[in-house]
Amino acid sequence: MMLARAASSILLLAGAYSRLTAQDAREIIGRGVALYERNSQLSRNYTFLERQEVRELDRSGHLKGRKIETWDITLLDGSPYRRLVARNDQPLAAEEQRAEEEKLRLSNEERRKETADERAQRLARWQRRIDRQREPVRELLDAFDFTLAGEQQMGGRGVYRIDATPRPGYQPKSQFASFFPKVKLRFWIDKQDYQAARIEMETLDTISFGGFLVRVGKGTHLVIEQTRVNNEVWLPKEVLLTAAARILLVKGFNRELAFTFSDYKKFQVDSRVVAVAEP
Repeated sequence: MMLARAASSILLLAGAYSRLTAQDAREIIGRGVALYERNSQLSRNYTFLERQEVRELDRSGHLKGRKIETWDITLLDGSPYRRLVARNDQPLAAEEQRAEEEKLRLSNEERRKETADERAQRLARWQRRIDRQREPVRELLDAFDFTLAGEQQMGGRGVYRIDATPRPGYQPKSQFASFFPKVKLRFWIDKQDYQAARIEMETLDTISFGGFLVRVGKGTHLVIEQTRVNNEVWLPKEVLLTAAARILLVKGFNRELAFTFSDYKKFQVDSRVVAVAEP
């Protein structure tokens, strides 16, 4: 998701200066990087539903199994709260629903009892997670060479296609950007809003995470689609990851991960109210 956030904050820029520089791929991407903080702040005001589908594939790419969960992501006293609301696209069984409601009740009670210092520490932990997501954004322009690959229509809107290839000799400064030299990217940037409507990533070599405990194979694909919400922010619509990975360097598996985001609502105006419902 951090690449999605890295390219999802380009704002509407009109006038002669915008038209003169629109063909410069690095300039287009640079605007997104410069304005990332604003888009990130706006995105934190929205609640949404997140549907997660995990597909296990055999060596031939045939489906072996599937797991689907849908989560309600809202704000609970200043930081996100995740509540399971469906499994395999069906409402939770009564017992599991009661368990989720009890978790919510306890979380509400726990946060109401927090001291000022405890609340500040909780919000600070959330902010640190966001800050870690920003680290690759700061390196994007230095880590890649950008080329304008063409123009087309997407969803009824004109977009620029921009290819990004690793810059030779670049050394990542952050561990969260350590995979940059081993991936190539393609962005579809909205001509009017300069937002990333779509991002694709392909691994060029094996990538290791967690001290080599998890390795993602060459040829793994990530596709991110975004949507314009409330005429003020572009937010994720769908994320698809097709990966051949090896855990603990022993057990290999092929997996597809599909995340779908929907029902975006602005928290201050029309968001869902977090409360314990009757069973």
